[in-house]
Amino acid sequence: MAWFRRTKKNIQTTTEEKKDTPKGLWYKTPTGKVIETEDLEKNDYVSPEDDFHVRIGSQQYFEILFDDKKFKELDKNLSSKDPLGWEDTKKYVDRLRITKKNTGLTDSLRTAVGEINQRKVVISCMDFVFIGGSLGSVMGEKIVRAIDYAIKHNLAFVLICKSGGARMMEAAHSLMQMAKVEAKLVELSEAELPYITILTDPTFGGITASFGMMGDITIAEPGALIGFAGPRVIKETIGRDLPEGFQTAEFLLEKGFIDVIVHRQSLKRRLSQLLDFIVDEKKEK
Repeated sequence: MAWFRRTKKNIQTTTEEKKDTPKGLWYKTPTGKVIETEDLEKNDYVSPEDDFHVRIGSQQYFEILFDDKKFKELDKNLSSKDPLGWEDTKKYVDRLRITKKNTGLTDSLRTAVGEINQRKVVISCMDFVFIGGSLGSVMGEKIVRAIDYAIKHNLAFVLICKSGGARMMEAAHSLMQMAKVEAKLVELSEAELPYITILTDPTFGGITASFGMMGDITIAEPGALIGFAGPRVIKETIGRDLPEGFQTAEFLLEKGFIDVIVHRQSLKRRLSQLLDFIVDEKKEK
């Protein structure tokens, strides 16, 4: 019966085993699959058990897409003001201060320049953790500056979308960004430079209603939710039941709203192929 006694040797072995098991390093997908975060990162934040694409931010996308995870960030310190003196459940200036502290970000979008398979490209990517990736004056300004940089250096521009829509705390200042960005995209088109959008989960509101759907090529990640308003609002507005999964990337592909669905692990390769094709076609002209 010695096997069940709490000997010093048994206690020591158990303690050592516990030390080798890290805590708090697991991720559980909506389908209930559990994976170590280290393995999840190695798999480009896609669960190998159910292929669920975990929501990630700009840092992770930049590391996945840019060669050797190397890039230069543009307009890093640009941040929002409070032009309206907005206050709801808390003051907008306080919300900004707290969000900056909690996320380490200055706003809901970052822009970086780097290489994808040795081709230099400009990528702007939204961060949902910053007030729901909402469209504010800084996001609009950063996108415009990114396009200006792309035109100046004759580079393609890629926009990765992940947003809940316009930022209500900036009201009309937010809505004006849609027209501002669209006008700048005309200049990008006139310069005959590619504009590729990547719609990730979720992409809603003003982003979907404007420049998010204006890419020369529109890509979506598998299972991404994409739309303007939520299903409950739409159902109440039109008074009809909605098709199952009508706001998923797969449904939108079937109806012709997007061009292609690309798995995250294939995203860099597919982007490289598309850019090669577009640029080579431009040279032939």
